[in-house]
Amino acid sequence: MKYRGIIKTTLLSSLTVAAALPAVAAERTPTVVELFTSQGCSSCPPANVNLIKLSNRSDVLALSFSVTYWDYLGWKDTYGKPEFTQRQVTYEPSLHQAGPYTPQMVVNGSATAVGNSLPEIQQLISETPPLNGPALALSRDRIEVGAGPETGGADVWLVRYDPQIEAVPVARGENTGSTLQHAHVVRRLERLGHWSGEMTSFTLPGQQPGLKTAVLVQRPNGGAILSAITD
Repeated sequence: MKYRGIIKTTLLSSLTVAAALPAVAAERTPTVVELFTSQGCSSCPPANVNLIKLSNRSDVLALSFSVTYWDYLGWKDTYGKPEFTQRQVTYEPSLHQAGPYTPQMVVNGSATAVGNSLPEIQQLISETPPLNGPALALSRDRIEVGAGPETGGADVWLVRYDPQIEAVPVARGENTGSTLQHAHVVRRLERLGHWSGEMTSFTLPGQQPGLKTAVLVQRPNGGAILSAITD
């Protein structure tokens, strides 16, 4: 396991859809498992394999975020983006971590464990309370968020990820000569806006070929995930 210190329109216009789609969405509400990983980290390949296994579960939304703080070791992660690193850094205070590390898995934004122990992660998933936030309805170009108790509001995040298993040969760094497998690699992370407890909706940017869409409703500053949906 590698450690590093801290681095720093609406529903009312479509009542029929609002009445029908959230019920469908509720049946698909998954447990969100986020893996923070790096191709430059020698401890990460087993965690990547574990996420591939979790991605086959219908009750789990598995997301792989590639961080950038190990790029200096000689291999620049081909999927790494600063905003993915920042997402992990933002989590750590609320998760009572000294700083970001790889491989780390975060479950529903509220619990964490080392990512290369599949039994530990599976137990964490079973023990983590299910999401009980506002109902979500996802269409091709819009996300609709239902009403719910207002207790500080939440951010609404768009996630675009590749559902396929991808193999990346690594030519330098700690994993030199290895071909690393990844699944559900996040390619885009964007804050759509704020949910204040009232029914609301957000327009989604155009779809990207080959990528799936997920939306997370999450307490600000690395807080718990309230609701999630994927297409």
